[in-house]
Amino acid sequence: MEDLSVEFTSRRGVLRALDNVSLTLEAGEFLGMVGESGAGKSMTGNAILGLIDPPGKIVSGDIRLQGESIVKNPERIRGSHISMIFQDPLSSLNPLKTIGAQLIETIELHTPRRGTAARERAAELMTQIGVDADRLSAYPHQFSGGMRQRVVIALAMASEPEIIIADEPTTALDVSVQAQVLDLLREVCSAHGTSVILITHDMGVIGHWTDRVGVMYAGRLIEIGTTNDIIRSPRHPYTQGLIASTPTMDANVDTTLYQIPGNMPPLTAIPDGCAFNPRCPIAEDKCREVIPHLINDVACHLRSET
Repeated sequence: MEDLSVEFTSRRGVLRALDNVSLTLEAGEFLGMVGESGAGKSMTGNAILGLIDPPGKIVSGDIRLQGESIVKNPERIRGSHISMIFQDPLSSLNPLKTIGAQLIETIELHTPRRGTAARERAAELMTQIGVDADRLSAYPHQFSGGMRQRVVIALAMASEPEIIIADEPTTALDVSVQAQVLDLLREVCSAHGTSVILITHDMGVIGHWTDRVGVMYAGRLIEIGTTNDIIRSPRHPYTQGLIASTPTMDANVDTTLYQIPGNMPPLTAIPDGCAFNPRCPIAEDKCREVIPHLINDVACHLRSET
């Protein structure tokens, strides 16, 4: 993704939802995308798949898969080369069709397999996600939340894509089931060399399951690096705030958890300069006037040269 910008036209004017976002995803990599609600994480995933409906549109930049631009024809890669796992597995599954019918339909739509071969592949996928193949005849309401999310992972893997975009895939699950589902996603994708963009607001998930992390704020990518570097040595003040506001097992129970002051700005009121400057504890005049670019993997006038 290179200098990608997405805008929405409204009665209040033109609103920029993504602002010159650039990032690279390596084969087999788990890339985490983190930030508060409204930061642009899901918008990034939707832009890759061409799921931005009017009045929204990509106004500049490019998205390339293995060197080939996919901006003008996202339908060609959607499902077959890039799949998506949405937040709510129940709304992602057709309640009127069996799990097997939905898997077979996806396999036949995106691969050469047909009939018996497609059904055998569906059974194989069920086994991979830890569900008995006999459950192919079951309906979504007959599965628990964790089991439904496993099925959604199987659907995402059915076309053997190069990339899976997982948008808050475990939000509705409890912690133990969340860990099982993410372990499964990592295991299955690693076995097939599939890359994953994991969109989440949970820094614990980021720290445990990703290789690299991109931090977004107000539609801009403000820091990116290895998970270890981001967790242990965050440089952008916003990233530092996210890390500091994450509870830890060894925290003093009498200490108040840190909270970043203020709120994410709406698209109608993104500040001049660095969008984070009204909430930043070290902002200077330049931060309020000039938009910082991503230099040395951080977009901060005061940190990019360190």
